[in-house]
Amino acid sequence: MTKKIHVIPHSHWDREWYFTTSRSKVYLMKDLQDVLDTLEEQPAMRFMLDGQASLLDDYLAWRPQDAGRISGLAKKGQLVTGPWYTQTDQMVISAESIVRNLMYGIRRCREFGPVMMVGYVPDSFGQAGNMPQIYRSFGMDSTVFWRGVCDDMVQCTDFEWEGDDGSRVLAAQIPFGYYIGGNIPEEEPASGEFWKRECLEKMGHGATDNVCFPNGFDQAPVRKNLVELVEKRQEADPENIYVISTVQDYLQDVRNAHPELELVKGELLMAKHSRIHKSIFSSRSDLKAENTAVQNFVANVLEPVLVISASLGNEYPKKAVEAIWKLLFENAAHDSIGSCIADTVNEDVHMRNKQALETAMALAELHERLIATGIKGDKNQLSWTLINPLPEKRKGVRVFTTYVPSDSFGIVNEKGEPVAYTILSMRDLTEYVLNQTIVLNPSDQPHRPEKVFEAVIAVEYEVPALGYVQYRIAEETTGAALENADCLENGFYRITVNADGSLDVLEKKTGRLYQNQAILEENGDDGDSFNYSPPRQDMVIRSTGCQAAVRIESSPLVSRAVISLEMKVPGDLEQRAAGVADTRLPVTLTVTLKEGDPVIGFEAKIENRGLSHRLCVLFDAQMQSAFNFADQQFGSIRRPNRYEKEMAWYRRDADGKTEMAAGQPVNWAQSSAWQEPPVSIESCQSYVALSEESRTVAVFPQGVREYEILEDSVIRLTLFRTYGFMGRENLLYRPGRASGESIIETPDAQLLQSMTYTFGAAFIPADLNSARLSQMAKDFNSPVEVYEYARFLNGRLIFSQIETEGCQAPVHSLFETDGNLTVSAVKQAEDGSGIVLRLYNGQHRKAAGDRIRFSRPPRRVQELNLMEEPVRQLQLENGELRIDPIGHCRFLTLRVDY
Repeated sequence: MTKKIHVIPHSHWDREWYFTTSRSKVYLMKDLQDVLDTLEEQPAMRFMLDGQASLLDDYLAWRPQDAGRISGLAKKGQLVTGPWYTQTDQMVISAESIVRNLMYGIRRCREFGPVMMVGYVPDSFGQAGNMPQIYRSFGMDSTVFWRGVCDDMVQCTDFEWEGDDGSRVLAAQIPFGYYIGGNIPEEEPASGEFWKRECLEKMGHGATDNVCFPNGFDQAPVRKNLVELVEKRQEADPENIYVISTVQDYLQDVRNAHPELELVKGELLMAKHSRIHKSIFSSRSDLKAENTAVQNFVANVLEPVLVISASLGNEYPKKAVEAIWKLLFENAAHDSIGSCIADTVNEDVHMRNKQALETAMALAELHERLIATGIKGDKNQLSWTLINPLPEKRKGVRVFTTYVPSDSFGIVNEKGEPVAYTILSMRDLTEYVLNQTIVLNPSDQPHRPEKVFEAVIAVEYEVPALGYVQYRIAEETTGAALENADCLENGFYRITVNADGSLDVLEKKTGRLYQNQAILEENGDDGDSFNYSPPRQDMVIRSTGCQAAVRIESSPLVSRAVISLEMKVPGDLEQRAAGVADTRLPVTLTVTLKEGDPVIGFEAKIENRGLSHRLCVLFDAQMQSAFNFADQQFGSIRRPNRYEKEMAWYRRDADGKTEMAAGQPVNWAQSSAWQEPPVSIESCQSYVALSEESRTVAVFPQGVREYEILEDSVIRLTLFRTYGFMGRENLLYRPGRASGESIIETPDAQLLQSMTYTFGAAFIPADLNSARLSQMAKDFNSPVEVYEYARFLNGRLIFSQIETEGCQAPVHSLFETDGNLTVSAVKQAEDGSGIVLRLYNGQHRKAAGDRIRFSRPPRRVQELNLMEEPVRQLQLENGELRIDPIGHCRFLTLRVDY
């Protein structure tokens, strides 16, 4: 049977790994120049630029004179670019990060010519369950990847992949990696043996007579004589057809053959033939927490604040926002976000996180200032402008740091009504603050208070949807005192702290008592930068063996418990094996309960002094369930609490119309073929939950987003883990060879430092869908912003700006959503000034229709695809947009033009 061999020249270009981006850029200058020379000299040659546009930007920053050459070769189809900006890892990165990565990558590559519209991810550690829908919305109907599917799931390497929303794409797996064809011998008989073994035998398991044979490997130069080698092979094997090809041509030939394709559904994380590194979610936990924080801030706070500011006439800084996202994309590359890299590279990742977050916070602060100072009123008077980044009305309690004139003052809202507050702490900074004032016009001196205190305060608020309200200082005090208490309490819970530091949580509506919550658990980590792995001789130590020091303070607005623990743990793996636990591990756990808030807030401060270990926190849902629920990109996902030894997979039956459980059960425990066992350590986007008919227990990580379910009842959230090598051999959770470089030590990954991790928990008297977990998580991760202003603060503290007379009203709102959908993005369109709103169904069922109420009628509302191109125009009814119900895990992108 004649086969057509698609030889696909490429280079998989990790921008950083055991080497830094700085080093790889230098070699990119040489290697890409050689690619351009080779393509120009050999019209039959083609080359794929690893699907990432960032390489073009890196190259052209130093060789701008080659832009025309790149464009010419791209238009001829010889140089294949796109669709990503960087090769992201899907299991760790947020939905908006994935969407923006593809959007910016495609937009950049379109500047040079045609774009490879294929979801090409040759080395991502698994495939997220909603990627088919994302690909489809970008106009892609196919994907090519390596990791996540095994031969127990499909017989052929070409198959149909159905995402969790029901979207389907053609999938082609490269089961032996992107590098299998990279080392073609040039002399016989080695050459013929190579082609037969590596190409025809290993790769010849597609659904058609076409064979995908990638030629390239990590940071590889172009094989200049590849055209000649393929021609020689054609002469040696005239029974088959050998061509220099591309991924697109291979997929088109597969389609043209009209094969009967098997069906695979959902996220793809099986590691039988290729490692998935599932516990990479907690590698370099400090950097994972940074990534979580900056992703949340940019998408949940910065962009909506900029939209509100732009609605008042201020400029939306698109290029600055793009620069922030591109810093995040550099860190989203699969090795970088996985942190399976050298310490020196992790330093670069940290610096990019720092630059991205500081730039984002500065942009937000500037535009919050523009909003605040644009409001009509006396600028000598202290004001607090509360800005709501979500398109829904919100009320609650906000804790923030501010400057106040005394420990007794008043706050009033826009109607002059009193606003309650509580001072949590304060210090006198009078001289320091007043000395920072800069007066540009000496004849117009601002009012200066006699005293200035820096205070942490809790303020009760009510803010309109996607808008702001301004509160002002008043003479008559509205403060509520903070007093010592014996418990934490609000309308939802009464929480007591036990002598060992654990919590007993009384859920008031049903009277159910959840005992012994928030227990800390420490154990060893024999793993490396790719995988957590328990030691062969472990010790598990829980905080319940400690005596806690507890301080509880409470007011009508907020309750707070500070729990100080000193755990004794082994200093290293040797002490652990010997049963010695004499190293101090101080932990301060602060528990915060706000009035009106169903989420209990936690902050864990740890002074880490141990090596090669892991610290987790446990919440017992006190229910038995075989499954847990978490959120993924644009929706929820149900996972088994444990991966049983035997697992059946779904395949399409012979007529292609129905599905059936088929294939041999997987028994990985008795098979040496498995590269990595399917451990039940999982990732989430912003929550994990256990649920039954009338109640749900959820945990909301804001640092490491990794969890495991114990005994079908206990949610174990990873706070941090530490290790000393990039790669190690023969781990319990990853037998055999080391991943990465086994000789590279990573002492910084031992995290011998002070660390802070935040998270939340909720005990909800409702089933999973009624609990509205996705909205609760969005609220938790999208705080109301507070900007304080008075003229005496205009100076070095916040940068001096020209004073302006405000003309805006003290209350402002753009539009309000009402219903069951969750907001993913509120931003300005990439082209024009329209507002882009992205919503998704975060429930585990079809979501009822939502409504959007506009404060003023828009000129036009359109549905968009993810490239922000129009799909259809939508009609308003009485100033409202009614959205038809959408299915599980579905998303919807809208554009609003005024």
